[in-house]
Amino acid sequence: MLWWVLAAMAFIMAAGYFVSRRVWLAFSLSLGAILFTGALAFQLSNSKLLSDMGALAFAGDEEVLLIAHVVHEGEIREAGFGGVRQSVDLETESISRGARTIAVTTGVRLGIYGKESDQEYEADNSRVSMRPFRYGERLCFSTKLRPPRNFANPGAFDYRGYLAEHGVFVLASTKVANIEVLPGFVGSRMERWRQSIHRSIVRKIHGSWKAEDAALIDAAVVGESAFITPSTRTDFQRSGTYHILVVSGMNVSILAFVVFFVMRRLRISDLLASLFTVLLAVGYAFVTDVGPPVWRAVLMLT
Repeated sequence: MLWWVLAAMAFIMAAGYFVSRRVWLAFSLSLGAILFTGALAFQLSNSKLLSDMGALAFAGDEEVLLIAHVVHEGEIREAGFGGVRQSVDLETESISRGARTIAVTTGVRLGIYGKESDQEYEADNSRVSMRPFRYGERLCFSTKLRPPRNFANPGAFDYRGYLAEHGVFVLASTKVANIEVLPGFVGSRMERWRQSIHRSIVRKIHGSWKAEDAALIDAAVVGESAFITPSTRTDFQRSGTYHILVVSGMNVSILAFVVFFVMRRLRISDLLASLFTVLLAVGYAFVTDVGPPVWRAVLMLT
């Protein structure tokens, strides 16, 4: 890893030296620096991947005690048999099995289940109701870890790769009654603010439309697919229109066109209209947090 850093620095300094003497050589050296930087980034990503997958050593039929904090909030949805469920992404702090406790940092997708009324939840004459777990909250619970798996069907969705792209390498589930909220906050204040804005927009949408319509608007406008039912997802996939439910650069282009057109119709100068359009596009990309496609469109707009 050190050699990649030294090689990249050497090529950058050499390119800087030759930029005013031999442009073609400086350009070639710059390409070499980019190559070595890419190799360094690849090695770092592999190192992080191996570190993140360390929790898989605890996967199996034996329960472990997990301490983690929420990095991506979920939405409470209806589950089967009158229950409710919630899916949140966590980043682990430590994993314990028996007398063994190790500090592990990895991504876990946790499914949380609860019911309105069940003897299993009311054994101590108290009802444990589902509550939303917010970004930065520290949780402690017992669970069984399992690795995500793909079906071996040709052309099947790469679920494991999809989770890995989102920093999730382990799956788990537990009942809401088993979760203890620990004191403290872990994370970024700005990210908590972003998720709060995102959550407020989703609530506003669900307060203005019927549940089925709101689920489609959530997915198409702010990238929230939690309320899309499997049947609806399948229908869009079979019709070849599933891309409508995915926030992409097209959303940014539509937003920019409408905003800029309206502001020009209001006789606002090109400079102010352009500035406001770019700022609004940046804010939209920040709130949706979809990833490179949206930010790439914002960069091209800028």
